[in-house]
Amino acid sequence: MDYKKTNAPTTTITRNMMEICADTMNIYETVSIIGKRSNQVAAEIKTDLSKKLQEFASYSDSLEEVFENREQIEISRFYEKLPKSTLIATQEYIENKVYYRNPAKEDVL
Repeated sequence: MDYKKTNAPTTTITRNMMEICADTMNIYETVSIIGKRSNQVAAEIKTDLSKKLQEFASYSDSLEEVFENREQIEISRFYEKLPKSTLIATQEYIENKVYYRNPAKEDVL
């Protein structure tokens, strides 16, 4: 997923939970869906950041050779400015971009 193009807010906003949970008719189920998607988004962001920072890893034995890498700082700042994973997951849920199913509610044939 491209997190640069997300239209999720960067700060927390108040939402009407009854509108959000209109399709499931259960607040707890909706929060569980958003929470699980939030964990997936956080894991994706973490692996992406780790891959990018791995390029800058220095395996020198000397601790005195510490220097600032401008590109590494810019990458870190970009990821710090991203909306939190819960906000991204909530926005995806509102925009119906999250697929979910509840096996307990499915008809048994």
